[in-house]
Amino acid sequence: MKDPIVITPDDPILKSLNFRPHRNLDRRRVFPFLPANDEPQTMEVLTPWGARLTVTKGDMLVSEVDTPDDVWPVDAAIFDKSYVIVSPGYCIKSAITMLVPLTDLTDGDEDQMVVVHSLEGIQTVRAGDFFLAKGVEGEIWPFPKHKAVEVKSPVE
Repeated sequence: MKDPIVITPDDPILKSLNFRPHRNLDRRRVFPFLPANDEPQTMEVLTPWGARLTVTKGDMLVSEVDTPDDVWPVDAAIFDKSYVIVSPGYCIKSAITMLVPLTDLTDGDEDQMVVVHSLEGIQTVRAGDFFLAKGVEGEIWPFPKHKAVEVKSPVE
């Protein structure tokens, strides 16, 4: 078995990838993580795609409308630059997300594992199941391939 490919936000290979702009098509649920001062100021969540990520006080917890318990964290500053609250507890992603198939990093090998260093933690994913996403601050994260088809539309 091959060693996983490790990718970080400042990895020079990112400049050679053919990221394409995509717009989000759906509304999502959102709430801030605001523990009291006497409570732990971070917590770990298990994302819908199986990654364990750290949420810090002030981060936003986002989910699909039909699966409100399957949350993932978004850094508060990134949320402010990327999302719009459309009604209490609901948002849409207003920023363009740049996507590239992770298989572009693996020379088409869908079974190759890729370790992605995101703002919220390190995630190891199978290349054939994910895109690599790049956000407004150059942050990167693995984006489930099936979700890209369901909720993203290429920007022409």
